[in-house]
Amino acid sequence: MAAYVVNEIWVTDPELFKAYVVQVPATLPVFSGRYMVRSGHTETIEGEPPGRIVILEFPDAESAIAWRDSPAYQVILPIRDASSRSRVYVVDGYMPVRDDRP
Repeated sequence: MAAYVVNEIWVTDPELFKAYVVQVPATLPVFSGRYMVRSGHTETIEGEPPGRIVILEFPDAESAIAWRDSPAYQVILPIRDASSRSRVYVVDGYMPVRDDRP
């Protein structure tokens, strides 16, 4: 089942953050990851407005976590951490509700 990495990002150093942004795409293909959302316009409907939103799709949660733990991503993660603050989640994709579930 597909899994999604959802990242809310509040950029604190835009120039440094650019160095992170340009390096992430090269880390995705080996894990079959791809961008679904990449900092498009957001309109807050309820609650506090988010920072930038990035959603990556992977074939499964294991691939998403393997990408996050990969040496290629770990090299650039300190750049993100130094230039922003984030909340990051791995979320399983859509699961149809079965009739026998409460």
